[in-house]
Amino acid sequence: MNLALPALVPALPALGAAATLAVGKKAPGAARPLAIVPVAVSAVLALVVALQLGTGQTLDAATRLTPTGGPDIALALHLDGFSSLISVLVGLVATCVQVYSTAYLKEDPRYPSYAALVSLFTAAMFLVVYSGDLIVLLVGWEVMGLCSYFLIGHHWESADARSASLKAFLVTKLGDVPFLFGIFLLGADAGSFRIPDVLAAAGEGRLGHPTLIALLLLAGVAGKSAQFPLHTWLPDAMAGPTPVSALIHAATMVAAGIYLVARLLPVFLLSGAALVVLAVMAAVTMIGSALCALAQDDLKRVLAYSTVGQLGYMAGALASGDREASVFHLVSHGAFKALLFLAAGVVIHAAHTNSISAMSRIPGLRKRVPDAYWTLGIALVALVGLPPFSGFFSKEAVLTAAEHAAKGEALTNGLGPASAVPQAAGWIVLISAGLTALLTAAYATRLFLVAFHSPAGAAAAAPQVLPAADRATVPADHEADAPYSPELDEADPASAEPPAMRWPLWVLAIPTMGFGIAGLRSDWLPALLDGGPLRPSGVTAVTSTGLAVVGVLAAYGAWRSATARLGTGRPAPAVLGRVPEQAGAPAVEVIVADPGRTLLGPLFGPARHGFGVDRLYGALFVRPVVAAARLVRFLDREVVETYVRGSGVGANLLGRAVRLAQTGNAQTYLSALLAAVVLLAVLVAV
Repeated sequence: MNLALPALVPALPALGAAATLAVGKKAPGAARPLAIVPVAVSAVLALVVALQLGTGQTLDAATRLTPTGGPDIALALHLDGFSSLISVLVGLVATCVQVYSTAYLKEDPRYPSYAALVSLFTAAMFLVVYSGDLIVLLVGWEVMGLCSYFLIGHHWESADARSASLKAFLVTKLGDVPFLFGIFLLGADAGSFRIPDVLAAAGEGRLGHPTLIALLLLAGVAGKSAQFPLHTWLPDAMAGPTPVSALIHAATMVAAGIYLVARLLPVFLLSGAALVVLAVMAAVTMIGSALCALAQDDLKRVLAYSTVGQLGYMAGALASGDREASVFHLVSHGAFKALLFLAAGVVIHAAHTNSISAMSRIPGLRKRVPDAYWTLGIALVALVGLPPFSGFFSKEAVLTAAEHAAKGEALTNGLGPASAVPQAAGWIVLISAGLTALLTAAYATRLFLVAFHSPAGAAAAAPQVLPAADRATVPADHEADAPYSPELDEADPASAEPPAMRWPLWVLAIPTMGFGIAGLRSDWLPALLDGGPLRPSGVTAVTSTGLAVVGVLAAYGAWRSATARLGTGRPAPAVLGRVPEQAGAPAVEVIVADPGRTLLGPLFGPARHGFGVDRLYGALFVRPVVAAARLVRFLDREVVETYVRGSGVGANLLGRAVRLAQTGNAQTYLSALLAAVVLLAVLVAV
């Protein structure tokens, strides 16, 4: 293979980003082709590289960048089936996002900088995927964090966007600090930062601190891939433009952490304790995020919590020792999650709101956006994991991996002994994944029914205005401070969605429906990866599908019950025909037929607010840090600066005293000189 091909894959989007920034303002018409063409060409080249590499092959090439006095840093490529598959996903999703953005942000004056950052974001992810050196990988890792900060805060005039971008940057950096130390320690133990050398050292048992290394790396993964306890930034990141959400959630930033653990899984297999920690982290993330998704009113926040939970599935597969299943679900999820967000963007464009409670009162919404309605439904079925869509096969691969790990027969596919995976890790993942399948089906069904299928009477029953004196006596079904992450509408809601916002949906719908069958035959997807089986296990397939069906039926039954009560129950405190403004959360909006409240019961309120994790962090970390900062400011201004000002004042007074003696009278100077001579003579004589 010509090494220029894989080298061009990350280089072209980076060059496109530089060109877009250089000419975007002077020639706005050139910004769109400069944004789309380099990324699209990179996607094609990634596919060509994957086809040329073939199955069961690897390619390693490196050139030393600089000596360090220890392990050298090399500009290295490490290509195999995993990097080939994920690079194709990144190229496909990034191209769709760039095309979609040309219409979604058509009138945005900052589009050139936005498009350049998306291209740079894509280049950084390509660098992470193709890099054969951990230090170079770290460069791409950090560039993605910087791009996410600017893209989430694209609408910087909004306070929500500003705070969300800062939160995303700080939380992920909190995980990156131990992650950096983990890379340094791994390189020191292995004697090299080259990934093949690290894997060889792990296979030969030459790593002296595998548990410490794994735990340090997991801190960075928890931040980047939004896993508990560093997951809180991702729902708030919905304040950014919807295409950015699709890119972050499907193919770049959050996928990077999972990819890193999959790439370095032999290191993690040396530590059973680290695998149990990863399993617990995945379990808490899966269940907690699914409960939160069931209580959200913001459409994008539902999808954000969904991403957190699906990343938990991938982390659970890794904790079970099967990176094939994890990457299978990563790619499958990348396709249908990008589809979910882009379809949600079309719906938000048409409804002019993120609130599904407001969408429920817009008559005929599904007829106004037929493409988004059908593709969103397809993606939700894949998310639920019902056959024959891709989500079913990839989710079952995860459950099968957990089932084998629970039996002590982990599917490590030659990366390590099956006994390296504790059975406890398998059981933790298996039980939590089954419960998450039930909850996922419930919140996906709730979203679809409430947004598109609210009864015709909802619009008439909900919008009654109560006197101010009576509003306090009627419990609102939607808290005034419910989490809400609006973004400024870029497209004109009075016009139909342009083709650039519609055809990417159907492009992504193809892998959403058909990619799953790639794992059925051993000479297809398994041959590209580690060669292990990816077929669903009969027991877990029946059980998880049954749980998903139960979740769908439970949500449907609760929705029917809520809609039945709507016709005879108390009026909801909402204003007739009101659609929430994008400038903030709806004050007293009500999801008029919300099955989430029925299903969650007393957990509804805590789940809507993320079970108070943000408040806990605010009390434990934010307030003490702010108090310490105020103390430092006081000491600096009132103590340190007092001494500085005092030294200045003292010098000034001394100068004034000396100035008084400088009269310019020669007789005075001679008299003083004579007096000094006499004084010295007396002192000498005595």
